[in-house]
Amino acid sequence: MTDNEHEIEQPDERVPKRVIGTPAPGTSMLGTVEKAETAEEAPGVTLQDEAKARKAEKVVALCFTITFLASVAFIISYVVFPVGSPEATGTSNLVLGSTLTLAILGLAVGIVVWVRQIMPKYSLIQERHEMASDEPDREVVADTFVQGANESGFVKRKLLRRTLLLAAAPLGLVPLVLLRDLDNNKMPGSKFNEVLRHTVWGEKNKEGKPLKLLVEGTGQPIRAADFNSPGGILSVVPEGYEHDLNALAKATLILIKFRPEELKSGVRQNWTHDGIVAYSKICTHVGCPAALYEQNTHHILCPCHQSTFDAADGAKVIFGPAARPLPQLPITVDEQGYLIAQGDFEVPVGPSYWERGDAEKAAREQGGQA
Repeated sequence: MTDNEHEIEQPDERVPKRVIGTPAPGTSMLGTVEKAETAEEAPGVTLQDEAKARKAEKVVALCFTITFLASVAFIISYVVFPVGSPEATGTSNLVLGSTLTLAILGLAVGIVVWVRQIMPKYSLIQERHEMASDEPDREVVADTFVQGANESGFVKRKLLRRTLLLAAAPLGLVPLVLLRDLDNNKMPGSKFNEVLRHTVWGEKNKEGKPLKLLVEGTGQPIRAADFNSPGGILSVVPEGYEHDLNALAKATLILIKFRPEELKSGVRQNWTHDGIVAYSKICTHVGCPAALYEQNTHHILCPCHQSTFDAADGAKVIFGPAARPLPQLPITVDEQGYLIAQGDFEVPVGPSYWERGDAEKAAREQGGQA
């Protein structure tokens, strides 16, 4: 037995270690042996200064890190900042918009700096060839891809590659986080949105009495005897909430005076007083203020999209995209003759997607009774 036979084969320490996200040694990113010329060997190529390229690499890494942090901040902000009021919604939109803009901007700036200050510059003369998918053409495409991958530094520059993957990971989760709003528990008709189904008209004032109807702007209560001109119209707000924008977004009314013979079957007569009818001012299309009134035809017009409602017939839709009437508020008078609310609206105010919420709620109630 010779000395060579007793020698134990040692692994070749010169074999490079494989880095995560790169092809195995000896193969290319397409799984074939690399044949393409390097940037140093290719004609018409101007290489970037290596010192400047390293500085640019750090700038790109910083941009990708900013993208990662901003994306994480977007996801956290989506959970932390609630909505439900104009102020809260505005804050949420500002934070989400800012973080998502910063994330996308950081990724875009990083890629631009990468291409312009790290990759080599070319002086190219385009040669036109027939668009034939034969083997030589496929080899050219593969070699060009491998050459571009090598020149980009994606394999060589670990910091660039890893920070790019770090930046892209949370951005991929952003659409999944937004799908959270498709949860049935967040849809109209659920307990989460139950607060949107009611207004302050169902509450009591400090004295424990129903809320008075006040003239918008002046805050003066309204005597039914003083509002006695047929065709008259007033914009009305609830007592105690004259400056509460959250409450007024749902509770603002239009008050119209009719002659008794002008009222049609669509109006709930027991919800009126002496020909005075109160309707929600919030259009059932997209929530614009429907406050334009044509006295001769008794039509209420929403100026945003021209939805038209017949005020003499329960504010039924007679034209435009609105899908349901303006809700009517039950009113009466107190012992002093001031107009007051008998209670809240019977149906939710605002855009007609609430109809789907009502259908869901009724279906759940029927299912519970069964």
